[in-house]
Amino acid sequence: MTLLDASRVILILAAPGAVVAGCRYLPRWCAALAGRRRPPPAPYGPPIEQLAADLRRLLHLHGRLAESAHSAFCAHRLWAVEAAIGTRAVEAATALGVPHPHPDRAATLTRTQLSALLTALARAGLVLPARVGGFTTDGRL
Repeated sequence: MTLLDASRVILILAAPGAVVAGCRYLPRWCAALAGRRRPPPAPYGPPIEQLAADLRRLLHLHGRLAESAHSAFCAHRLWAVEAAIGTRAVEAATALGVPHPHPDRAATLTRTQLSALLTALARAGLVLPARVGGFTTDGRL
């Protein structure tokens, strides 16, 4: 048996396995090269329903604290609630695609910025209370 005959025998024996392997793995390799097998994008944050419910709850709490007779004693609580409202409002604005200011990590939104952002969120379709503590002058969003 010559070298040419031996190579033909090896080719005949290996060809079916190579064809099956090519049919099985070639689409995966092509898809990986084309970049089609990317994982789906992960959501940015909590669902918009949860953000809206949190904002409504925080706005009601802010209204109760602002109307309290002991506002001097609960000023730090009022500040904390306003910071939480700002955080949730920025998350909701990001989820809805509403332009919003980006506060630094140490600073929070001012009352003017917060009022403007809540008004923009209400215009974008987020259901918020009609009266929001001290954030609006006319009591409407």
